[in-house]
Amino acid sequence: MTTVPTTHSRVHPTPPPVAHTHRSRPGWPLTLLYIGFPVWWALGLAQLMFFVAAAAMAVILVRRREPLRVPHGFALWALFLVWVLLGMVVLRAHAPDTLPGFGMARVAGFVIRAGWYAAATVVMLYVVNTAREVTTQRIVRLLAYMFVVTTCFGVVASVAPQLEFSSPAELLLPHGIAKANFVSTLVHPTLASTSEFLGYEQPRPTAPFPYSNAWGNNLALFLPFFVLAWCGRDAGWRRHVAPFVLLAAVVPITFSLNRGLWIALAVAAAYAAFRLAANGRRRALQVLVAAVLVGGTAFMASPLYDTVTLRVETPHSNERRASTAETVVAVTAEGSPIVGYGSTRTMQGSFSSLAGGETDSCHQCAAPPLGTQGFMWRLVLTTGFIGTLLCLAFLGVQFVRRARGPSPLDVATCSALLVAVLCFFVYDSLGSALFTVCIAVGLMARADAEEAIR
Repeated sequence: MTTVPTTHSRVHPTPPPVAHTHRSRPGWPLTLLYIGFPVWWALGLAQLMFFVAAAAMAVILVRRREPLRVPHGFALWALFLVWVLLGMVVLRAHAPDTLPGFGMARVAGFVIRAGWYAAATVVMLYVVNTAREVTTQRIVRLLAYMFVVTTCFGVVASVAPQLEFSSPAELLLPHGIAKANFVSTLVHPTLASTSEFLGYEQPRPTAPFPYSNAWGNNLALFLPFFVLAWCGRDAGWRRHVAPFVLLAAVVPITFSLNRGLWIALAVAAAYAAFRLAANGRRRALQVLVAAVLVGGTAFMASPLYDTVTLRVETPHSNERRASTAETVVAVTAEGSPIVGYGSTRTMQGSFSSLAGGETDSCHQCAAPPLGTQGFMWRLVLTTGFIGTLLCLAFLGVQFVRRARGPSPLDVATCSALLVAVLCFFVYDSLGSALFTVCIAVGLMARADAEEAIR
């Protein structure tokens, strides 16, 4: 494997694609995954298709006769994967203040999480090594298309939140497995989930992802690529449609009640404005500022503003999330600070009492499993402080290397990484979100390689 070298010259378009027969086109796994995503969701196969696509990409990489290129600093990511695998050694270990016991559910959870890390690694290497066959523009437009899909599902969920149905995958599974909560969430298509913490029932969009937080996390990651593909110089007809898509997205973004999403979007907009100003792109900066001012004024004059205000005044999960994070850090520091525990753990009692727990009238009285409520805390508990630092260091290296890049792609990919790390603290990003993050890393490595060639 060779590390992609870099200089600091201007980024130019990806070299022309190499001709391939229809069956051998390396771009088909990503196209199949994303273009068909609404269909996979309806079939109950959406999450499974990430693994199918990654397996196809792995075969394409293995069949290549050229040396495998990797992003700069890939050794950090490789060590992180080693730390993930070390979790097998401590799966049976008892974490302080958690319920004892060991079973196949813990093993299955570890295997699924390791599978997601493997899939994310494969797509990263796939993007880096197929620059001649799959253009950067093609990949960016696929991610932009996913923003449109996620927005459309969000709008439909706001209109018909109760729509749900049994998928073919659900019908083919044994009844006991299909009805298990975790499996049902993955294979039973629903448009929205319902929350009552505002004092009334409020549907929150979920489709085409399993959870409302996953919807918000993915939407935030797709947005920079949508802006790049639909608002840039090469957008064509998309530039005329983009404002309407962004306007439509405001409704489900508001009704999602995802404060993490709102904060991530605000930070990403501020960062993009700073980068555009630093790069001398005054026209783009003017358009961004005008859009924020006009959109913000219209939003504050609409009924949606009242929903946001009420959500901000109803913290709901702040204390619960903070307590979970504090407990994870304390348990890991006390029992296994180096490698963590390999998997999540169930806390004894609640945060207020060892005898506390869930009741019929208070489902929130039980503490959530340690290692949930945010990918950052999953990293800490499952891979220890060393594994967490390795993961964050790798992403940090990618961000720093492209932070001064002058191209719109640099702004988009750095914005995506910034959004990702912010969401790590509140969303469980291990899944489709991490898949997108690794695509962004692959695109960054492409830019490094193109600079080195020139």
